[in-house]
Amino acid sequence: MKLIKFLSSLLLSVFALQAVAQEAPDALAKRVMNEVLEIVRTDKSIQSGDQKRIFELVDAKVLPHFDFRHMTALAMGREWRNASAEQKEAMTAEFKILLVRSYSNALAQYKNQTIDFKPIRMQAADSDVIVRTEVKQAGTKPVSIDYQMEKLAEGWKVYDVMVAGVSLVTNYRETFAQEIKAGGIDGLIKSLKTKNAQAEVVKK
Repeated sequence: MKLIKFLSSLLLSVFALQAVAQEAPDALAKRVMNEVLEIVRTDKSIQSGDQKRIFELVDAKVLPHFDFRHMTALAMGREWRNASAEQKEAMTAEFKILLVRSYSNALAQYKNQTIDFKPIRMQAADSDVIVRTEVKQAGTKPVSIDYQMEKLAEGWKVYDVMVAGVSLVTNYRETFAQEIKAGGIDGLIKSLKTKNAQAEVVKK
């Protein structure tokens, strides 16, 4: 019994240390964005428009901090509940490619913008927060880009991005609903695969 109690206490201590060490959502977002933009500013391949290098950067630095399954579920709305496990997996994979390409294309347009991180409003027990930022560029009006983040066992993850108040994820919901109505969930998956394949050809 003493051994069980000791092991239980040790396990709880490990979890407590992990919780303390877990990076705050705003600190995480700021660190990742600063690292990415610093690479974009200094990498000659990216500056010359190398799409492959940009994709590699996004894959290494950005993707680990996004919950694509949650994002896909939001984009599909109630249709997500009607999808089989295999369809959910396929849909998540294709939607991920679509979002990564959109993010990479936006990153490729980066020049001399600066990002202002707003003070976060959250309590210690919060597991769902919004990290608010503002992208500024001389001569143009600032654009708000907010990150909806959730706390998971492995840390904070982004599950939606709002540009000027418009959700990037749910913005796809109407289109996806129309595609599902026309050809079912398999039809939507096929459509996304086709679009992603065509975009890949153009990229090359």
